[in-house]
Amino acid sequence: MDADAQKRAAAARAIDYVKSGMRLGLGTGSTAKHFVDLLGERARAGLQVVGVPTSEATRAQAEACGIALTTLDETPELDLTIDGADEVAPDFSLIKGGGGALLREKIVAAASARMIVIVDGGKWVNKLGAFALPIEVLPFGYGATLRAIEKAISGVQKSGPMKLRQGREGHPFVTDGGHWIVDAALGRIDDPGALAHALSAVPGVMEHGLFIDLASIVIIGGPDGAKTVERPASR
Repeated sequence: MDADAQKRAAAARAIDYVKSGMRLGLGTGSTAKHFVDLLGERARAGLQVVGVPTSEATRAQAEACGIALTTLDETPELDLTIDGADEVAPDFSLIKGGGGALLREKIVAAASARMIVIVDGGKWVNKLGAFALPIEVLPFGYGATLRAIEKAISGVQKSGPMKLRQGREGHPFVTDGGHWIVDAALGRIDDPGALAHALSAVPGVMEHGLFIDLASIVIIGGPDGAKTVERPASR
């Protein structure tokens, strides 16, 4: 089973958690795309749900699939968010943002009672950091913000190369919110919580791709199908 088939297997398992009447956060990216496709099949067969998309790309896909949509202004509390991730560690900390939608993804996940993360087997890692950490920044004052980011990272761990994500024709990639993304190649993140706290304190940083204490279930697609891992209950 290749990586794409593993993603679809994880998405198919996640569909089992969706019940009629639910308010859903709809993630962004290649794995979440499989989930939206499968959800659309259920919706066309009569499943009654309403979704909040985390990007304009997901909005367009969900509309094409016949899924009823709402906004967080209209529906500020969600039952469940289903989204992918670029890396997932055993403590359920995540790196997200490879698809460029991390700010909206985090807002929607935080508004949900539960978050289910769906990934292929290659995304489950012992430590976060092999995937470059996306950091969403305001274009205004970019140079000063970049220096402050480097200082914040260095106060927690060894820093690494940082690159402004590029879009079309050599221009910076622009998020749905009108921001830029810096990808920080850190190699290994030993304390995701401390790094998340440090980055959140930098003026000009709109959000970062460290998702801490948000995921409750991870579904991992593998060669033999999907495996479900639930986060241990807090004592």
